[in-house]
Amino acid sequence: MFGLFSALGRCTVDASNLAELLGEHAELEAVLADPAVHADQDRARKLGKRYAELTPAVKVLRELEGARSDLEAARELATEDSTFAEEADAIAARIPKLETKLTELLLPRDPHDGSDVVLEVKSGEGGEESALFAGDLVRMYLRYAERHGWKAEVLDSTESDLGGVKDATVAIKSKGSEPEGVWARLKFEGGVHRVQRVPATESQGRIHTSAAGVLVYPDIEDTSEVAEIPDKDLRIDVYRSSGKGGQSVNTTDSAVRITHLPTGIVVSCQNERSQLQNKTRAMQVLRARLAVAAEEEAAKVASDARRSQIRTVDRSERVRTYNFPENRISDHRVGFKAHNLDAVLDGDLDAVLDALSDADRNERLAAHSSG
Repeated sequence: MFGLFSALGRCTVDASNLAELLGEHAELEAVLADPAVHADQDRARKLGKRYAELTPAVKVLRELEGARSDLEAARELATEDSTFAEEADAIAARIPKLETKLTELLLPRDPHDGSDVVLEVKSGEGGEESALFAGDLVRMYLRYAERHGWKAEVLDSTESDLGGVKDATVAIKSKGSEPEGVWARLKFEGGVHRVQRVPATESQGRIHTSAAGVLVYPDIEDTSEVAEIPDKDLRIDVYRSSGKGGQSVNTTDSAVRITHLPTGIVVSCQNERSQLQNKTRAMQVLRARLAVAAEEEAAKVASDARRSQIRTVDRSERVRTYNFPENRISDHRVGFKAHNLDAVLDGDLDAVLDALSDADRNERLAAHSSG
């Protein structure tokens, strides 16, 4: 084990932290090898997620140890046979890259990176055209989830007269075994998304600008801090599920709307089979939103202390523009531009999400270096 610690070289990581990381990784590996653990699927999923989070750092750490060992051997051989000098130089060139990669992997993580998400899309300025665009965004996220093998569930949706979306709530869950959760990929999607195109309702062919809002937050499994919500703080309304144009599509009052009176947060769910199921799911979403609100408030109070754990890409009001005439997508926070809007709306979001993640990582690395 000492070899792994000494292999770090210039990486500024405390050896005791590495010991904990390696120990936890080995323990999880042993636990997950026990078939009995998988009888409890929720527990196995949580353990699997944590194991997947730790594995990349452990892999790079061991690769770095191997490279340093190989370098030492190649240099010894080069003193007797000069043909090994070139191999030694190649190995030496790899080591700084591995050290940088390890430093990145060991930076303080967003505590929710392994979480699933709840995503809300709401039409905004632009009337019916905004609702049509909101529907495009919902389909984009559903297609993106499908591409990654994630499970997407529409919890609540209200359609407009022309088949657009006035508002929708979507839960997206990962397979549970990836090193990154859904939140790690979608956490920067919140904000105002603007569209420029000729609306279906425009007879003169003029380009209009409208917008839709996206709210995304982690679907937190452990919401113990806000688990007990007093009944007096809640207003619970039941109604019939609505479809296109708000028309009723259900003969029973199974849909549920919960209003948290102290904060004004409203959560609706209508896509489960029964009123009880809708209420249970709506309460889960409400707890998640309250937990996030509590975290954001704490972050404001202690922003310096929590800097490394807070998403660093600025969530400005207008985060992205979708320009149909030029088939262009632009993310204004990081200066990303691409002319593949049709592919993006079909769920090919990885390039723009990578640009956001890279900007966040570079800013955290810069903060780490200056600190």
